[in-house]
Amino acid sequence: MHPTKPVSRMGSTLMACAASAAAVAAVGLTALPASAAPAKPAAATQVRPGDACTAADLGTRHPHIKTTEVTPEITHFKGWYVTEGSTGQQNVTTSTQTTVTVSVGLNGTVQGSFAVETLATVGASLGLNVQVQYSSTSSASNSVTWNFGRPGHYGVYKGTKKVTGTYASLNCNRVRQGDGSWALKWIEGPGSGGFTTYTTLEEGAVRCEDKVPVNSIMAKAQGLLDCGPAAAKAGHPAAAVAPTAKRTQDRPVQRPAPAGGTSAEQPKATGPSARAALNCEPGAYRLDVPGKPLNWSAPLLANDGIRLRESTFFSAHLDNWRLCNVTENNGVIEASLWNWGNGGCATVPADIANQEQAYLTTATCGEDDLQRFHIYRDVPGSSKIGLQNKYTGSMMGYDRYADGELIRQYSSGRQDGTGTFTLTGV
Repeated sequence: MHPTKPVSRMGSTLMACAASAAAVAAVGLTALPASAAPAKPAAATQVRPGDACTAADLGTRHPHIKTTEVTPEITHFKGWYVTEGSTGQQNVTTSTQTTVTVSVGLNGTVQGSFAVETLATVGASLGLNVQVQYSSTSSASNSVTWNFGRPGHYGVYKGTKKVTGTYASLNCNRVRQGDGSWALKWIEGPGSGGFTTYTTLEEGAVRCEDKVPVNSIMAKAQGLLDCGPAAAKAGHPAAAVAPTAKRTQDRPVQRPAPAGGTSAEQPKATGPSARAALNCEPGAYRLDVPGKPLNWSAPLLANDGIRLRESTFFSAHLDNWRLCNVTENNGVIEASLWNWGNGGCATVPADIANQEQAYLTTATCGEDDLQRFHIYRDVPGSSKIGLQNKYTGSMMGYDRYADGELIRQYSSGRQDGTGTFTLTGV
């Protein structure tokens, strides 16, 4: 495949010094590593829009919490009559009222360091101890043991504080200053989405006549009781109260969790298609590790991935890349990466796109957000960049600096700077 009608407007801004020949073809795709260890909660000092960053941060990102809402939620409930002579400790089996499941974005799970950091940041900003790993209130026991000290009509419950909101993605990029100079700062990148989490479950029993705090979990449970004149009659033995029409109507509709592994913050990717007509920049580039000889090399075999290789005479242009269908929005470039050696476009495989540390490979070029990358740049005069997949929102990097190491996606990037590359003109 050859690019059509090269566009020249980006060449001058991205071109760095000329480089040497290209990398050896990659062979043999190794198995994906085990899932990354759970990320540590966000640090006490949070990154904020406009804060300064460094070139090592170009390949990283952090969450920025935009909105939050905290509401009481009853997860398990049972109406219960207690009469004279039936007081004391009783075990009540409740039924599920609603289910709260922890999620970040549309995945329905919490996977990767970015999701964990998002929830940890939420908890820190609200002063609440929220769940930062995937969990669901449906897994909680529905049994409540309570000591009923007096007769009455009780609502026996388990409940939590449901925390929802939205977030943005903060990325490091160059920003033009008022005096015309440039600086690296954290900006709101293209990624955004929503989150849901909850606090520790509490359980209890509440009567109609109890005075309870407004907007509390207990008040929410009390609202599920029928506290009219009929309810005050204690003519029933201690037993469950059948759900009323009001409580049935109040129960929220249970919606199934999303079935795919699509990204929280990106639009839905398009399906496979024939190779798209590409508008490519005239220059070709190497994606180098700064100051070191290894660079991105496309696979020669279809079942292999993009690896770090050293350029040699036999590289056959597998380490030469062109930027195609280039757009720019608020200083952030978006482009497809077309490989001169095998004619494919860099992509995250669709079947593993939802996985932390999924490897990068090449495929037939098409209209697909899995093949689009946001490029974050250092100040003019430097060719250092960070790359983020548009669909998954993850940053590109590698586990260790070694010949043959696969390029992978990391939801928050690599905090040790190994997600920063150099765009070197060939």
